[in-house]
Formats: sequence, C-alpha cells, structure tokens
Amino acid sequence: MKDLGVDSMGIQKVMRVRDYFADGSGQLALNIITGMVGQLTYFYTDKVGVAAGAVASVLFVAKIADAFAQLIMGHIMDKGKSKRGICRPWFLRMALPAMIVTILLFLLPKSFSEPEQLVYMLITNILLTAVIYTALAIPYGSIMFLRTKSQEERSRMGTWRAAMGYISGTIITMFVIPITNLLGGDQNAWLKLAVVLGIIEFICLIYLYRHSRENSDPNSNVVAAKNIDQDTSIKEGAKILFKNKYWILMLIIQFAINLTWSISGSSGAYYAKWVLGNDNLVSIMGAVGIPATILGFITVTPLVRKFGVTKTMKISAWIVLISNAIRVFFPSSLVATLVFGATASFGTIPPTALVGVMTTNCVDYNEYKTGKRILGMTNSALGFGAQVGSGIGASLIGWLLALGSYNDAATAQPTSAIYSIYSFSIYIPILIQIVILFCLNRYDLEAKMPIIIKEIRNRKNSK
Repeated sequence: MKDLGVDSMGIQKVMRVRDYFADGSGQLALNIITGMVGQLTYFYTDKVGVAAGAVASVLFVAKIADAFAQLIMGHIMDKGKSKRGICRPWFLRMALPAMIVTILLFLLPKSFSEPEQLVYMLITNILLTAVIYTALAIPYGSIMFLRTKSQEERSRMGTWRAAMGYISGTIITMFVIPITNLLGGDQNAWLKLAVVLGIIEFICLIYLYRHSRENSDPNSNVVAAKNIDQDTSIKEGAKILFKNKYWILMLIIQFAINLTWSISGSSGAYYAKWVLGNDNLVSIMGAVGIPATILGFITVTPLVRKFGVTKTMKISAWIVLISNAIRVFFPSSLVATLVFGATASFGTIPPTALVGVMTTNCVDYNEYKTGKRILGMTNSALGFGAQVGSGIGASLIGWLLALGSYNDAATAQPTSAIYSIYSFSIYIPILIQIVILFCLNRYDLEAKMPIIIKEIRNRKNSK
C-alpha cells in the first residue's frame, strides 16, 4: 500500500479516505442521539402535553446525571485491558442499546399520569444520555489521540466528523417537524421516525467498530497500542488535569459551545412557530444555512493552514457574535433570521471541526509534563462541562418559557413568552460567544505543539 508521507511537522501520516469515513460515521450516530434529544422539549410540550417547566427540570436532572457519568466512564476507559483496545469495544457494546432506547424515548405512554410520565421521561433520558451516549462519546473523543499523531490528520478527522455529524444534525433540524407532520403530526409519527433513526445509529456504530484502530504505527498489524494509564488513580489523574491550564480553558469552551448547540437545536421550532408564524419554516431556516455550512467545511482547512486552529476559532466566534448582534435589531424579520442565521451557521463550523483537536492537544500536554496521558479522564472531564452546558441549554428554554407564561395550547403567546423566545434564540448566544473569545485569547498551546511532540518522541526513542 502506498506510503502517505509525513505532515509539515515530520510526523508520519496514517489516515486514508476510508479511515476518515469510518471514523466520521461515529459522529453521525452520536449526532442522531443528541439531535433527537434536542427535539424532546418540543415533543413533550406540544405533542404529549407535558408542562414546559416540568420538562425542563427532567431534562436538566438527566443532563446532570450524564455529566457525572462522564467522569466515571473516563476512569473505566483508562482502566481498560481488552486486546481490542480501550475505546473500540464500547462501539460494539452500545450499538444495540442505542437503537432500542432511542425508540423507547418516544414511546411515552399518554395513559400515564403526569408524575408517571415524568418518571418515564427521566429514566429513558438517563439511559440514553448518561449511560449509552456517555459510553460512546468518551471512547469516540479519545480514539483520535490514539489513531494518529499528526496535527494535520487530527484536524482533518475533526472536519470529517463535523461534516458527517452535520448531515445528521441538519436532517433532524430541517426535516423532523415536516416529516412528522406529513406522517400525521402525532406521537406515532415521531415514533416511526425514531425507529428509522435508531436503525441508522446501529449500522453506523457497527461500521465504526469494524474499521477503527488504536495504533498510530502504519507498519503495525496491532489494532490497539499498550495502555500506559491503567494504573493511574482518579486522584492522580484529577491532580494532573487541574495543573493543565489549557484543559481548564477547554473545559469552559466546551461548556459554552455545547450550551450554544443545545439552545440552537431546541429553539428553532419555537421561533418558527411563535415569532415567524409557522413551525414548518424551521426547515427553510435550516435550508438557507446549508450553502453557508458547506462553505464553512470547504474553508476550514485553508483557514487552519493560514491562521492556525486557535485563530480560526476566534474568527468563527466573532462571526457568530456579530450575526446575532444584528438580529437584535430585527428579531421578528424572516429575512434577517434567514440571512444572519446562515452567517452564524458558517461561524459554527470551525468549532465543530476543531474543538476535538484542541482537546486532544491537552492529552499531549499531559504526557509532555507528567508522562501520563489520562486519555479517558481528560475527555470525560471535558465531557462533564459539555454535558452540563448541554443540559442547562435544553432546560433553560423550558425555564424561560415557563417564566414568560408560555402556553402550548394557546393560539397566541403573551409578549412575555415572545421575549423569552428572543432571549434564548438571540441574546444569550451573544453572551456565550464573548465567553468563548475570552478563553481563546488565553489558549497558546498550539504554538508549543511542535516542541511537545518532538520531546515526547525523543523520550520514547531513548528508551
């Protein structure tokens, strides 16, 4: 097989197109899960009739459970001793449960009393997010570090993941409402769609398992390299992490980005229905963002080559911030919503593609400073921040709607409810981008990576 050569830092390349595709299929499955969870507030309030405040509280509790499960899962993964690796086995183990629980999520019995419905919602959400999603996301986020040492290939992996995740995310954002309306618009319509998406999840995870590996040596037939962290305690790992300032910055950035994604994924239907006047407009809102998003994927690699990962992230944050700031002056304009929603979509692509690369660099920094990677704990602790952000984002919508006296059965909403929708659709995303920019201005790890990689390589060669 033809040698792939080395990257600009002299590190051997190991990834071919089929490898990127197989790796990206995992993100497609994960985004189906998060995308459908993001639609739950609308499903529970407008299709089942559960009170918005109660829905928000249930989703928040599930996300907090998920956040703490991330910490546990990271340590379990670091202790792994399977010959198939510490990451890959989880893709196989969780494939069938992911499909089943995705379907169960939308089987909420209408015959149940409201307390019984809330218990069912809580159990199924915890199973899908805190157990299954966590057992997939931590190994999936970690395997990038083991698969290749090339920064160029890691950036390209991030782009492929973002692109394939975007496919599932866009389909869900644009078509869930129109498709379920076409199928009858009731709970059974949502259940039918969940069955189809659950099967796709299963196929993607099996494909990921069969075609992934945990060894960056292109000349080795070993699928998994030796685990150097299996004797590291939680206490020791936590001590290493909290001495890594870049990990702390990424913790905040992950929280902020996932807060944005969660709000964006859950707010569109409310904005289209009550501000713009038709919930089917959510598909048009998604459609106008497609060209901007495609342009975003096309330009990520050139931008990274010219400016680097961190500066590209800063540019994207400014684009999203300015786009939302303009919408403040035209909140009920369909044209403004479509145009500046599209530019904001362009700005969200670099974080989607590059945040995993910046996180993986924190693992290299751990190894450089201490000789310990603590791969699972690094990703799981960052996942803790991400899940808390995601949970707050999903619940914030319900809480603000309740505060604004939102009534799903009403033919028109009070002014207070409309301003609640403005707040989580426009105002809060502006504040989030300011926080992200603050953190990015203090992240200078990228410039140090050539020295770090060289030092780690020299240590291994001297043994």
